[in-house]
Amino acid sequence: MLDEASLVQRLVAEVIGTAFLVFIGVGSVPATLMINGDAPFTMADLGMISFAFALVVVATVYALGHISGNHINPAVTLGLAASGKFPWRQVPGYLGAQVVGASIGAVAIIGVLGMKASHLGLGIASYANISWAQAFTAEFIGTFILVFVIFGVIHRKAAAGFAGVAIGFAVFAVIIVVAPATAAAINPARVAGPMLVQQLAGGSVKWGQLPVYVIAELLAGVAAALLYGVLSRTPADGVLAGPGIDLADPAPSLPERVSA
Repeated sequence: MLDEASLVQRLVAEVIGTAFLVFIGVGSVPATLMINGDAPFTMADLGMISFAFALVVVATVYALGHISGNHINPAVTLGLAASGKFPWRQVPGYLGAQVVGASIGAVAIIGVLGMKASHLGLGIASYANISWAQAFTAEFIGTFILVFVIFGVIHRKAAAGFAGVAIGFAVFAVIIVVAPATAAAINPARVAGPMLVQQLAGGSVKWGQLPVYVIAELLAGVAAALLYGVLSRTPADGVLAGPGIDLADPAPSLPERVSA
């Protein structure tokens, strides 16, 4: 179609969107620690970090949703593919673009805040003093809620124009509860990109925790997508959504079927 973005444009949009997410959301963690100095970390600090994540998600949904769908999260991409709303052949490209974007965002954090950001942990998601099972559960539940909400707001019956706000609110709410356990990554790219950059910067990285995050989040994305499909499916849903689902403005009418 003449008015549809090319695959290259969509992949670049995913790189940019994920880079923005990491730079602003993840970057808010070392920024907060730098400003606080020796002051204790408080719920107010967590609230500001959560708000930073929420705001950048809202902004990228409306800025990039009409180009790539603004997945900026492998769990979202995999959930869309598993539910038949996104072509499987494009999944590897989207996942690669998201990890690249997350890495670029992490590099940008160091570029702006300096090596002190790396010394403060670069906002890397990790867990301590809890079992891997508890960490897995936390990331699974947090990601499940996020993806479930996304599927709700992109449904053809959802109110148009409010998806970005709803998704941002979901991110904010999930981080408030899950962050004390695992830093509430709820996004495999947000975990992997900063870890890679931190390793290259000479910082300490707990690579052994990466599978817990990635597996929990990807499984949650698929589970949320399939469950929402079961709950919302009607006979009219025999027609599937196209690859360019716009999270900012879900199509008011049934789109054309696409092959995976």
